[in-house]
Amino acid sequence: MLEIATSKIAQVILFGHEVERAEPELRAFIENLNEDEQASLVAVMWVGRDSFSADEFKEALETARAEASTPTADYVIGTPHFADHLENGLEALGISASGAEEDIL
Repeated sequence: MLEIATSKIAQVILFGHEVERAEPELRAFIENLNEDEQASLVAVMWVGRDSFSADEFKEALETARAEASTPTADYVIGTPHFADHLENGLEALGISASGAEEDIL
């Protein structure tokens, strides 16, 4: 299913809630993810904003890989409310990020 650790998505969510202050760190974090992790991050975000349903996650992942034409960090950071979409996407997939967020803090 996910090709990225929940803790990494949680880190992006936490940076996202502080994007005004933490954009350089967020950008570096996303850029250091491998291609599979970046595609999974985008797919989870798409599920969270209802572009795909949780049942369509595999399709969202394939689409994220196929349509990756913009650097992932630029795309994610440029998406309004991306942190909320990531939280919603994880929830829709039945994954809780709250424990991972608490571990990071």
